[in-house]
Amino acid sequence: MTSTLSQQIAQFYDTSSELWEKIWGEHMHHGYYGRAGNYKINRRQAQIDLIEELLIWANIKTVDNLLDVGCGIGGSTLYLAEKFNATATGITLSPVQANRATERAHEVKLDEKVQFRVTDALNMPFPDNQFDLVWSLESGEHMPDKHQFFRECYRVLKPGGTFICATWCHRPTNSWAGELTPDEKRHLQEIYRVYCLPYVISLPEYETIARDCGLNNIRVDDWSLAVAPFWQVVIDSALDLPAIVGLLNSGRTTLEGALSLGLMRHGYERGLIRFGLLCGQK
Repeated sequence: MTSTLSQQIAQFYDTSSELWEKIWGEHMHHGYYGRAGNYKINRRQAQIDLIEELLIWANIKTVDNLLDVGCGIGGSTLYLAEKFNATATGITLSPVQANRATERAHEVKLDEKVQFRVTDALNMPFPDNQFDLVWSLESGEHMPDKHQFFRECYRVLKPGGTFICATWCHRPTNSWAGELTPDEKRHLQEIYRVYCLPYVISLPEYETIARDCGLNNIRVDDWSLAVAPFWQVVIDSALDLPAIVGLLNSGRTTLEGALSLGLMRHGYERGLIRFGLLCGQK
């Protein structure tokens, strides 16, 4: 990952994670609102439901040693480690996130089984064939080289292990809708700028990359309808007084990200932004 981009991503999460934890809690990812997106449930429960639904979808029943790529403050890492009584490693570019995740592991008495490291996902310091689950929940969109990202996840995966990737995508371009329009490209560029993303690709492109890197039994799915309500819920949660005060004191980058939440909501509404799932085995 280029130093400039990695520094931007690290700074983005260094400055915003404390506030988002106060507003969102430990899970910094979408929630699941039923396949049609019509469940009326608490946002934090929806975020836990997303993890559980991903495990069901990928048919994960046991895990001994897992890697969480883009772990944030350890929400999924700790949840999965406790659920499966597994050894777990979480990696992030943000030292602030890694430190907070380590604190949280200690708070829930999982620090002997879970570790967090500041690490570039495109060049991971782990030996081959180490993890039986590699979990990437909303980190693929940050990767400037999607092929290298998948190659690294494949490399550290044990034979027979499972890779699960849930990531922001744009709509497929191999259908009747054709290539992205200039207006769609402008919309994406604004999202890239605000959220420190190099670019996103379509789910069919991810499937091709997964096949090229050697994954077997590949499955993909589009859960855009299931997660789309999350952005309006987040917008509503950011409008109470403590959140507003926190945002005003958080600095320009975090404030701009909060003020741009509507970009993602509108992206889902127009069918441009998609929530893509992929899993496969080594």
